[in-house]
Amino acid sequence: MTDHDDATTAFQHLHRPGDPFILPCAWDVASAQLFAEAGHRAIGTTSLGVAAGIGAADEDRATLDATVKLIAAIRRALPDQFVTCDFEDGYGDSPERVVDVLGDSFAVAGTTGAGLIVDGINIQDSRHGLMSEPAILAAKVSAVRDAFPDLFVNARIDTFWIGQDRLGEVLDRIDAYTDAGADGIFVPGDLDLPTIETITGYSRLPVNVLASARHSRTALAEAGVSRISTGSLLYRAAISAALRSLDGLNDDLQADTETVLPYRAFTELG
Repeated sequence: MTDHDDATTAFQHLHRPGDPFILPCAWDVASAQLFAEAGHRAIGTTSLGVAAGIGAADEDRATLDATVKLIAAIRRALPDQFVTCDFEDGYGDSPERVVDVLGDSFAVAGTTGAGLIVDGINIQDSRHGLMSEPAILAAKVSAVRDAFPDLFVNARIDTFWIGQDRLGEVLDRIDAYTDAGADGIFVPGDLDLPTIETITGYSRLPVNVLASARHSRTALAEAGVSRISTGSLLYRAAISAALRSLDGLNDDLQADTETVLPYRAFTELG
């Protein structure tokens, strides 16, 4: 693996306004490996996929152990890959708790310093569909920045995600999280291009949005986006394809083996 400082800088440099990279979000080691083999330099995780895998509700702080195990396994399988994870709301109410969780869960084995096995985290300002005060996430971001200066902290603003069309509030939160030391801003939701352009034009940090049914990568690039996350899309697409295959068998059709990866593609993963 490259020197950690160099790796951190390289991950930051992937975030280029107007030239966004696509961040595929994995739910297991095999999906992470296949996304890497497809040419993606950075891999994320989907909290929905992780939660579904253990029978838990998404964004309910029930995924920590599973996320830790997944990240550790991905890091072993892909030691040279950039890895970032969905860290929900930090798995704690206080900044101190969030820092403790990070240090206890993701520390590089055999070290006592600030090194972590993840290159970045995504930490959000809502829980159970309710927004927290901006100062709460700002304090968490600031504490994480002080404790782990090499970690890329992507501050997720959920105003649009939970259905509140309040652009002014989003801009205020961008300022709060930027001043707290965030490295990137994530604004999920079904946003139109003028809204995205306003956000990217205002933000002092690179802006991350979700892959969209409305906008291509080229359109998002022209809007100034730096990173496009798949979120739970790929997990849901995989399950949807499985259900379509099952429906075909139920309808007395032959199994469709031509459009799926062969068995050997998985057994040969290194």
